[in-house]
Amino acid sequence: MISTTPQHLAAAQKAGVDTTFEILNKTAGALEKLIALNLQTANAALADQQQRAHDALAANAPQTIFAQQAGRSQPMLEKTQSYWREVHEIAAGTRADFLALAQARLSAYRSDAQRYFDNLAKQAPACSETAVAGWKAFIGALGDTTERASAAYDTVTKAVTQAQETAADDLAASAASAVKRTRQLAAPADTAGK
Repeated sequence: MISTTPQHLAAAQKAGVDTTFEILNKTAGALEKLIALNLQTANAALADQQQRAHDALAANAPQTIFAQQAGRSQPMLEKTQSYWREVHEIAAGTRADFLALAQARLSAYRSDAQRYFDNLAKQAPACSETAVAGWKAFIGALGDTTERASAAYDTVTKAVTQAQETAADDLAASAASAVKRTRQLAAPADTAGK
């Protein structure tokens, strides 16, 4: 008769605890990166606002203030895009870490289950070959399903990344066009104030 030994239970519990803490450590690392990025962004925004205030107070005409604002819209858009690109990279890296961890754990569980059923097959009564073969087939199918799910995940990730890059390019082109148009509209005001 097959029985689960205390050593098997202890090993399974240890693996569960290790997995939990590995997930928590990866999550904490991602949060640390996000917090650092947000602090860096906040400091840059404060410095930018201080510079804007100094520039506005130093301006001698309203047209100058409008021209300053028009000149800042493209760099601000680029900073915003850069920020969200970094957030996406942090999230994608964390997601990839979680996926790799899940695949490693699933592979280990599948291997353990295969060993268990191999041991069961050796000790099973003579009339139970069909049941053991069914379980072995199930474990094999689980591995195939995992591989297909992983391939589908990779395909979706590539498609989403490509869509995000296309959207970012479109947004940048639109912003550049808006900045150009704003400068064109501000130019007559500049020449009228001189």
